[in-house]
Order: sequence, then structure tokens, then C-alpha cells
Amino acid sequence: MNEKAAAFIAKSTVKAADKEHRRKINFNIGKYNAVVPKGKEQFLDVHLAREKAKNIKWKAIETLDQQLETFEAMITRRGAKVIWAEDAQQALDAIKKICDEKQCKTLVKSKSMVTEEIHLNDFLEKNGIESVETDLGEYIQQLDGEPPYHIVTPAMHKSKEDVAKLFAEKLGTDPKATPEELTLTARKLLREKYVQAEIGVTGANFIVADIGGIAVTENEGNARLSCSMPRTHIVIAGIEKVIPSLNDLGLLWPLLATFGTGQRVTVYNTVITGPRQPGELDGPDEMYVILLDNGRTHILANEKQRESLYCIRCGACLNACPVYKNIGGHTYAAPYSGPIGSVITPQLNEMSEWKHLSYASSLCGNCTEVCAVKINLHELLLENRHESVEEGDAPFAEKMAWKMWKQGMLHRKWMNVAGGKTKNWVVNKLVKGWSASRGKMEFPQKSFNQLWKEKASK
Repeated sequence: MNEKAAAFIAKSTVKAADKEHRRKINFNIGKYNAVVPKGKEQFLDVHLAREKAKNIKWKAIETLDQQLETFEAMITRRGAKVIWAEDAQQALDAIKKICDEKQCKTLVKSKSMVTEEIHLNDFLEKNGIESVETDLGEYIQQLDGEPPYHIVTPAMHKSKEDVAKLFAEKLGTDPKATPEELTLTARKLLREKYVQAEIGVTGANFIVADIGGIAVTENEGNARLSCSMPRTHIVIAGIEKVIPSLNDLGLLWPLLATFGTGQRVTVYNTVITGPRQPGELDGPDEMYVILLDNGRTHILANEKQRESLYCIRCGACLNACPVYKNIGGHTYAAPYSGPIGSVITPQLNEMSEWKHLSYASSLCGNCTEVCAVKINLHELLLENRHESVEEGDAPFAEKMAWKMWKQGMLHRKWMNVAGGKTKNWVVNKLVKGWSASRGKMEFPQKSFNQLWKEKASK
């Protein structure tokens, strides 16, 4: 077992026994579950809407090179600069170069999972640049020195009392401050940063190919401020975020809102098509779009796993997953947690180091059932397991155990000879992993095959 797998098992064992953590998560996910059915009412046929959205993403991914080239051609006409980054380091180097050119000391950024993927905040801090999260949930996590807990709701694991205590410690506010008072405090502090910042960074919910636009959806308005107030705007987006047409947003935005937060549509929906144009009063002087690969073309080349690139990051699979709800987001130790994280993390990185995430699943299929674009997540988890075995990542003891199991299953007499006592000893004594966290398994003394033969002989 590698270090990452061992750490995952250790952390998940502790977190699964944390009843207070489970209470907070169940409370917050319970609120989510209460509003999502209401949001779905806007669709005459929600299953058909999801199928249509899947087809949009299928078209985009199958013609990914063409879509990205179209996007680049359209947005560069309006003065934006497109940078292609093969990996995280290339993206970071490009950002550093821009920051140096603009003599950037303070940078504001809106919520973006891809910046978590490349560890942008840590990189900027090491280079003496202040990077300020402007999304309230991300700001809370930054104050606490933690990564996001959830793809959509970064501070889902914190109660309002936790946040009040954190603000009191870090910002000197009243420990009994209400959520409204805490929000106003954050708003006051962050608005000063928008004015000071030389550069603003955003992600992209969608890259709109036909018009050369970046679509951003949010509830706080911080992304609009991050991209419009600083003189330079940098967009960092995974290449899989592309969609063919502006018209596709009419379906994808409401789907993302409903499956992400239960809303009919989020509060602020913005399409950015370049820097400030002649005659315009608002917007940045310069705009850069960094298109990040970082393993995505590896997934694209895998015909069976390609479907995972359809994901619109709504987070619905996390909220539905019984494993995620027990062990929490930080246990995964990766930017993308939950079922979708368990599928793509081993693909974006080394399968041998991350395959354990694909085994951390009950395969109940609930993630597939709730996916906004009908990705067959539980089947992709099985594909990851299959790939890891084919690549020879399974340990020797596991390989031998399956060989013995195979031989036993191929010979009915052997199975009958190994009665209840033998089976009980193997599972409860020899296989330590079962009894370590579960009660004893008791097999019957006679197999069904033996009982059936006895019945038939009477």
C-alpha cells in the first residue's frame, strides 16, 4: 500500500467516526436536498434535459480541437491573449510572467477549482504576491488555511458558529456575530482588495466556442468584480470546459444552478468576450485566457473514460454519495473529491498512486442517478479498477487471493468441502481488512448447493 492510500484509510477511519462532522454535513446536505426538487420543476422533462446536455458535451469533447481553435480565433479578435498550458507548471510560469510584467503585489481571484488543481495560491505566496479569495466560502477556507471541502460549497463542513469563531480569531470580530454581520465584515475587507489589486483571476464554468466567450456563473458578484476592477484579467480553465454555442447556455446554466444549489438560475451570469473595447467604460485593459491540459488529453484518448470530461462541476454526485458524506472532502487529499474526483484524479495523475479512490465506493450508482449530464460514474469507477489491475498495480497478496478465489469458484466440490468453519476462519482471521472495522461474518455450515442436493435426494 502506497503512502497516499495509507493516509486516505487513516483519515477516513477517523472522519467516519466523527459524529459532529456527520451532523454538520447531514444538516447542510439536507438543506440542499430540500430545494433541488423545487429547482427541477422548471424542466418539463428533467431526464430529457439531462440527456440533451450530455449530447451537447459529447459534441464538444468529440470535436474538442476544433472548438478550442474556434474559441481562440474569436476571442483574440477582440484583443484577448490565449495561452496553451500542457501542465500545471506551464500555467504557473505564464501567470508569474504576467504578474512580473504588471508589477503585481495583490491579486484577487474568484472561486475556481482549476486554480486549486495547480496550487496557485501557494505558488503566488512563495513568490511574494498576495492572493485573496473573494468567494465567501473560499475566503473562509483561506483564513483557516484549508483547501476547499466541496466543489461547489467550499466551507460546507463548517457551521455558522465555526465561522464566527474563525472570524473572531483572524479578524477580531464578535464571536457571537450573526452570518449577516460576518458577511458584511468580509464584504468590507474584500472591497478594499478589489481596488488595490493589479490582477484579477477567474475560472470559467464554460468556454463558449462560437462567440469566443468565457461564461461565469455565481451568487455573490465577486467574479464580476474580480474580472472588471483590476486592470488585468486572467482566466484559467480546463480545456474540457468548452461548449459549441452561446445557445447551449440556455440549458446548461439552469441545469448547473438546479443540480448545484437547487436554484432555477444563479444570481449573476456573465459572458466575458475580451478586455475593454474602444468606447467602453468598464473592464480590464488586458485579458489572458490560459487553457490548461494537465492530463485532460490523457482522458480524452481513453475512449471509455472520455465521458468524465462531460462534467459541469455541479457537485450533485458529492451530495448523493454515502462515502463522501461519511469521510468528507478533505480525506480525498485531491482538488476534486467525491465520485467525480475518484474517477478523474487517478486519470489526471498516476493510477498506481491514486487507484485507492476508485475503490472507496459502494458502487450504489446514486452518483450516476443524480448527475446533471448523465455520466455513468459508477461504471467509470469500475473501469478505473480494471485499468489498475491491467497495469499490474494490485499487490502480490491481492493477486494471490483472487487466484485462489477463482479456483474455488471454478470447482464446486472445493467450495462445498470448505464448510462454514473454514470460510469463517478465512474471512474473520486471515483477511484482516474485514474484521478490522466490521463485525464477524458467519457463514452457514452447509452451502446452498449442498442443501439443494439434500432436498432433491429426498
